[in-house]
Amino acid sequence: MQLDFTDKRVLVTGGTRGIGRAIVEAFLAAGARVAVNGSTEETTGKAVAELDGGDRVVAAPGSVGPEAACKSIVDAAVGGLGGLDVLVNNAGVGGGGPVEKTEEADWDRVVDINLKGVFFMTKHAVPHLRESRGNIINVSSVLGLVGSPYGSPYSASKAGVISLTRSHALEFGRAKIRVNAVVPGGVDTDMLRGLALSFADTVEAGYEILAKDAKAQRRIADASEIAGPVLYLASDLASFVTGATHVVDGGEVID
Repeated sequence: MQLDFTDKRVLVTGGTRGIGRAIVEAFLAAGARVAVNGSTEETTGKAVAELDGGDRVVAAPGSVGPEAACKSIVDAAVGGLGGLDVLVNNAGVGGGGPVEKTEEADWDRVVDINLKGVFFMTKHAVPHLRESRGNIINVSSVLGLVGSPYGSPYSASKAGVISLTRSHALEFGRAKIRVNAVVPGGVDTDMLRGLALSFADTVEAGYEILAKDAKAQRRIADASEIAGPVLYLASDLASFVTGATHVVDGGEVID
């Protein structure tokens, strides 16, 4: 079933590659107009050119985290699209290591982008979403549910995203703004390829090790398999779904 987002206005942070890029492409295929956010003007402009969506694609560059940058990203998206119906807080970075070797700057980098950025993107998008009765989808991680040795800053930031999702669903419910989280397991992205190479000599061999965590399906997901649940949550099919933690992990968190 093809969902119809014709003329809906969507902002996707971290939309130049990986899961974010797949989400952008899925919204475009469903007829939406999309503001693509990347951390720099160069990466954002390159992605916009590659997408070749004409006036249905606009650039909203900036590194999420600092409040001023988040406001600038929202302003660029709203200015280019004429409003906002959907915010997808997808931008994120990995980071970890033994606690005793983690520097304050390492912690700040991960938490600022993965958690602080979600909060301030939401803050500045909400006035526009009130007008459209739009919705927000936050991209978390199964590591925010189960934790991770040597990855506590990342896991903590992603657990925080789940908590923000629930809190914001309660806060903005009366404004008819739905807020949900998608919680991916292992997905074929640059970040996971790097992790795979820390376990084995090739990405494929590393993925074989990592896929054991996906207890039911025993494989790594394609980014498009995360985009589908995002579109569902953004659609009218999910009109009574808010504050939900939508796990898409191939069975990783099954006990």
